[in-house]
Amino acid sequence: MLDVETGRIVAPAVVVVEGARISAVNPPALPEGAAVLDLGDVTLLPGLIDMHTHLTGDLSGDWVHRPVRETAADAALRGAKNARTTLLAGFTTVRDVGAPGFADVALMRAVERGDVAGPWIFPAGHALGITGGHCDVTGYAPGILEGGPEQGVADGPDEVLKAVRYQIKHGAKVIKTCATAGVLSHEGPVGAQQYSDEELRVMVEEAARHGLKVAAHAHGSEGILAAVRAGVASIEHGSMLTDEIIAEMKARGTYLVPTTYLADAIDLDALPPHIRAKAEYVLPLARESLRRAIAAGVRIAFGTDAAVYPHGDNAKEFAVLVALGMTPLAAIQAATIHAADLLGVDDRGRIAPGLLADLIAVPGNPLDDVRVLEDVRFVMRGGQVFKHGKTAP
Repeated sequence: MLDVETGRIVAPAVVVVEGARISAVNPPALPEGAAVLDLGDVTLLPGLIDMHTHLTGDLSGDWVHRPVRETAADAALRGAKNARTTLLAGFTTVRDVGAPGFADVALMRAVERGDVAGPWIFPAGHALGITGGHCDVTGYAPGILEGGPEQGVADGPDEVLKAVRYQIKHGAKVIKTCATAGVLSHEGPVGAQQYSDEELRVMVEEAARHGLKVAAHAHGSEGILAAVRAGVASIEHGSMLTDEIIAEMKARGTYLVPTTYLADAIDLDALPPHIRAKAEYVLPLARESLRRAIAAGVRIAFGTDAAVYPHGDNAKEFAVLVALGMTPLAAIQAATIHAADLLGVDDRGRIAPGLLADLIAVPGNPLDDVRVLEDVRFVMRGGQVFKHGKTAP
């Protein structure tokens, strides 16, 4: 097994699981009557954590007009399929950063009840954004899908405060905001700051009062810097970093969740022309910003933006992180101990007694070839086996 904290490969490796948790690692003897599951010649790792998913979405079919054609129930059912795919790919925990109608909260509860096979989910509910911004449904005639604070569309400190409280009331475990414009939406310049400094501060302060962190979608430099200074826990994408932003993030311990594999995987031909133009502009900038952040030692947590490309391909992010300067161990730590730290939990991300029995196995040594994480042979989440071998039960 891989000790993700030290980078040491431990062999042989015996993990004792009782109920949903690990009770011992390499004990002198097995408990009497223990059932033994021999995984053979594989490397065991803690279950992986993806800090930026959209389980209820994808870019299939007429996704552009989906908001006016479907309900939250459609999103939840799509999410059930994508949750299973994500779990079988080795990701036992995800942070789901925005879904309509609290479909992500419903999915979290279904997984916890055992009704749906999927990862543990930390849902955001509705992402918070300005009227007409990246987190609003735009491009339609007036009166169609107009939203308010309950749906995450909030202008001014008072509405932002209400929006945060409403998401938390209905099950959000993290607050997601669109601090800047974005790519897969119909509003203008991709990097423009959308929330004011004051609105961002109110959001962070109110979330903190409830014990929640804020994740800020941010492409442009001004919006990134404003979000960092407001105290967000993580910058999602971080496409246009500057030396000043990098220094501020390091000083504050702000995480970058880069979502970089999508630059290779996104189907540009499937995008409307004005959205494609934004993607072609911002994605090369994001790749170079990530290279600089890695070199500078910015804290990085693993995230993919799965939905922009097919769910289940999440682990392809690792090879890109390594190509941009991370060691294989650092990339794995981004998806284990650092992701757990950003989540604010200490019950996962390592293989140790007392932690959740979230375990995966891959052929070979991921420190030699990080791409073996794309070939997960075994998945256990909460002590329950969901995959053993090439196929899932």
